Amino acid sequence: MADAKAVPRITASSRWARQTRHGDVFFWLLTLFFALVIIGLVVVVGVVTYNGSAEARAAYGWSFLWGTDWNPIETELYPVSFGAWPAIRGTLLSSLIALILAAPTGVAIGIFLSELCPLRLRQPLGFMVELLAAIPSVIYGLWGVAVFANWFNNWVANPIANTAGQFVPWLSGPIAVSRGLAITGTILAIMILPTVSAITRDVLQAVPNHQREAMFSLGATRWEVIWGAVVPYARAGIVGGIMLGLGRALGETMAATMLVGNSTRIEQSIFMPATTAAALIASELPNSVSLIHESSLIALALALFGITLLLNVIARYLVWQTARGPAGEKV
Repeated sequence: MADAKAVPRITASSRWARQTRHGDVFFWLLTLFFALVIIGLVVVVGVVTYNGSAEARAAYGWSFLWGTDWNPIETELYPVSFGAWPAIRGTLLSSLIALILAAPTGVAIGIFLSELCPLRLRQPLGFMVELLAAIPSVIYGLWGVAVFANWFNNWVANPIANTAGQFVPWLSGPIAVSRGLAITGTILAIMILPTVSAITRDVLQAVPNHQREAMFSLGATRWEVIWGAVVPYARAGIVGGIMLGLGRALGETMAATMLVGNSTRIEQSIFMPATTAAALIASELPNSVSLIHESSLIALALALFGITLLLNVIARYLVWQTARGPAGEKV
């Protein structure tokens, strides 16, 4: 019986030639290189800030994170001392206010643009929302100082302080200045609004139409289709967009510097002046008066870097969780 047709032997050289014929290996190596560059940049930022904060860490240790005194200039009554808690507290509170205001509003705008907006208005309105993301932060800060601050004090801060402020200390008054955490958080909410709404719109538009058609065929209303079929399918992307907006609010510098008041005192009311980590670093680092002052500012940058990394890990976990169904299956 004649031998079957011999199968050509695949050698290592022929396999390599086949893989490199259309540039697959080269493209894989190129993308791997750029991915490793990103990881390397994160590591470099961490190493540089860690080394630059050596003096502050040696002087204050972990107590630097919850210390409440920030005094870079020594006097007879007040020695030099540095504590990061006023800046960390201001960063977290202003970002929380921005998230509370921007998350539901941005998701609602994204749902409207994707599901409810007339076709002839969908593109112009979407363009206007995205245009908000292109406005420089200094413009937001200038508008907040020149226009929004007085309106916010007269129509929002003072009425809330005169009513709810009598029972909730965080909302108390009197309010004699137009700078504070509340107005900063409001401006930050306007700044991150286009990010949340644009990502929400894009992920909702990526939902397959059969999700909608299946609900419509069962007699569901438009709202039931959106809330019961479209939003759950895109919830991972929506959470990711919200967390991306939160990341921008945490690191915003110029608008926060112009609006927060740059006060290192811890006030009980959110309507009073405060400071954020980014604003404090931007305002004092160019004019640092001593080595320990500069090192403390770098240590504050390291703390902000750690907070950002931690929140990104939490965001990644939330996206992973929301991308899975109630029984653990992937949606």
